[in-house]
Amino acid sequence: MAKANNNEGVTIIGAGLAGLSLALSLKVHSPATETTLYELREPTTSTTGALMLSPNALRILDTLGVYSRIKQHGYEFEILTSQKDDGETTDTYAMGSESLFGYKALRVYRQVLLEELRGVCKERGINIVYGLKFSHVVLETPENVTFALTDGTKKTTSLLIGTDGIHSQVRKYLFPDITPIYSGITAVTASVSSSSLRLPCEDFPMPISRSSPGGVFVMAPQNPSGTDILVGTQTRHPELSKEGWGVLRKDRSKLMGILTANKAQWSDFVQSAMEGIDEEHLSIWPFYVVPHLQTWASKDKRVVIMGDAAHAIPPTAGQGASQAFEDVYSFSYLLSKVPGPQFGEVLPKWQEYRMERVKRILELTRKLNNRRLPAEELNKLSKEDLYVEEGKEGQGWLFDPKIEEAVEKLIAGPTDI
Repeated sequence: MAKANNNEGVTIIGAGLAGLSLALSLKVHSPATETTLYELREPTTSTTGALMLSPNALRILDTLGVYSRIKQHGYEFEILTSQKDDGETTDTYAMGSESLFGYKALRVYRQVLLEELRGVCKERGINIVYGLKFSHVVLETPENVTFALTDGTKKTTSLLIGTDGIHSQVRKYLFPDITPIYSGITAVTASVSSSSLRLPCEDFPMPISRSSPGGVFVMAPQNPSGTDILVGTQTRHPELSKEGWGVLRKDRSKLMGILTANKAQWSDFVQSAMEGIDEEHLSIWPFYVVPHLQTWASKDKRVVIMGDAAHAIPPTAGQGASQAFEDVYSFSYLLSKVPGPQFGEVLPKWQEYRMERVKRILELTRKLNNRRLPAEELNKLSKEDLYVEEGKEGQGWLFDPKIEEAVEKLIAGPTDI
């Protein structure tokens, strides 16, 4: 059984969204805990794209002092509308609600969120070491863990947390043979200026998902004025090697071919988006998932993985980053509430609680993904395989998870969370 001293140091591998927010959560809940992050990439490395954040994520970011710094840089909305390409609305999906959950959804550039998280970490004296890569665990005991970096340096820490993404190096310590599985679906995206769009009407809803027999075409504003629009589609594509994906990512002609396939069959509105694509911003996103893991923690409870390292979630429901935020916030709250000798006993309960929630969200994501399949494939599926609109009120389980209350219950004893 682990005998965690919650005032000892915590080391985080990976200073992305999950790692930075974990460090801030620890600072909020356990101010005396010394935290160090290690990140391979230098802070000058830029990242592309934007992400959707729902109320469950924004509430956490608000508690961490980050929300007010990103809100002004993002596009706020509440509903994602799905239409046939002739303009008939087929369903809507609530992504947020200020009246019900305190927050609208926010679409913001990933780089903006990263920079603001780093900024708050710096202001609060959190140590981030760049340019060093985690190598392996040297020795783990019930009290601490010693690990090595690729430069040969060895460090000992009370807890080693892997927030190093879907291709996690820390996860290899727990599961040496497990690798991410390709879902068979790849998203191809780009951006267009809103001025390029021939909108069907003045008050046209955004973001929007348009469907035709050939597939689905998505448009989503990603800056405050709504003038920069992400456009994208999903396609079934054979898996490629890491090098192969790299080659495809640079093949703008092929990516344009995928994104503008069957252009003549689409409405004038969608065609205008295709014609306005900025080829410099073409990108691909192969959807990989992490196989279900029996545990996110080592036997002695000194090594824990979370975020994409434990459960990569495709972006369809806008819950990939949001669930990473829930992981780290609930974990840090748990760590602040549990006396050292009990930590090893309660950690599996936290893990079960998080696994059940992720399982439910993966099922939601699967059903939403199915909604975006071409009509020929969609017609082969049963109603049980498709998302059914629940309205904003039906999203309470997703957007208002009451994390502190859930953690308090699992600390108290057996519960149905």
